[in-house]
Amino acid sequence: MANSTSLKSDAILDQMKLHFATDAGKELAKKVGLVYQINIAPKKIGFNEEIYIVDLKKGEVTKGPYEGGRPDATFSFKDEDFVKISTGKMNPQIAFMSGCDQDKGQFECSTEIYSSYLPKAFKDVRADILGEAGLI
Repeated sequence: MANSTSLKSDAILDQMKLHFATDAGKELAKKVGLVYQINIAPKKIGFNEEIYIVDLKKGEVTKGPYEGGRPDATFSFKDEDFVKISTGKMNPQIAFMSGCDQDKGQFECSTEIYSSYLPKAFKDVRADILGEAGLI
């Protein structure tokens, strides 16, 4: 886990927690129903990563390793790439294909997060979350 380095992604994931308390967030969790681990590194994947769990069974985001077994898929990003994907400045599929992120887990789960979760979640809450976080 990372030392106390502050990541730009922290603000996005904190706001995502708030989104899951809304009706739209609850509906999204019902549709996807999977658990993702997102590892975010300040500079280089695999080093000083912060771990987040995006639990779309319960509709919550927590910091730290998953305690309910194994997540359905694990993604690793550099902080700047996660922010670019979250703000719509980088296509998640392109990021995956170019090696900007790495994933482990069931391929169907990876496809689900890329095709369903990331675009909808970030489009639904992008302006509110990123504006409040000072990222746009």
